[in-house]
Amino acid sequence: MSDNKQIKSLKCIIVDDEHGAHLVLEHYISQIERLEVIGNCENAIEAINLMHHKKVDLMFLDINMPQMNGFEMLSTLKNKPLVIFTTAYSDYALESYAYDVVDYLLKPIQFTRFLKAVDKAFYHYGLGVPDKTINTPPSAQYETSLVIRVDGDWIRVEIEDIKYAQSWGNYIKIFTDTQTFLTALTLSELEQRLPRTQFVRVHKSYLVSIKRVTRISGNSLFISELSLPVGLTYRRELIEQFK
Repeated sequence: MSDNKQIKSLKCIIVDDEHGAHLVLEHYISQIERLEVIGNCENAIEAINLMHHKKVDLMFLDINMPQMNGFEMLSTLKNKPLVIFTTAYSDYALESYAYDVVDYLLKPIQFTRFLKAVDKAFYHYGLGVPDKTINTPPSAQYETSLVIRVDGDWIRVEIEDIKYAQSWGNYIKIFTDTQTFLTALTLSELEQRLPRTQFVRVHKSYLVSIKRVTRISGNSLFISELSLPVGLTYRRELIEQFK
């Protein structure tokens, strides 16, 4: 373990058959000083070949992949790196414990949840939490954009462009000035990912950008000419944010 303490950064690879997942993880990793991506692999075979030539400290590994899944890949490795599973399926969580992985992240991955997993990896290597882990000011608690999954693709949505979101069964609809996105999130999950100073819950089914609200009248609010309902329990907080 003494050699590990000399490590200045963890060499990472991303193993996933979805291009969008690579974009999300690379964006997150780029904000952490002690993480460095040294390889992007679309399947387990590519990753195994890469690890024959390069030392890998940490692997972000999808489970459900063609040819060989993540579990099968790990079972072939004699000396495996630290592993953080990244998957869209919660069904594998229990099975993952048998592989002694660092963490299990469900897609779409929230940045705060990603940080918790990475801190576990740092702890394993005796790095602790660095004085300046993230290359953003401490006040920047939220990102300027969201990455969401829409019809199998990963889409980046600028937070500035979001007008409001509506619960829609097991999904939510996110409305911008020009587009509407349907994604498998709950309204509460979206609320956690958005700046609380900019967005407010106004109803069990609606979350709105406070700067877009032009008028509040009775149990309704208006975004230009669009009227949305306001729940009684949310009205006071809405008015306080609106003032």
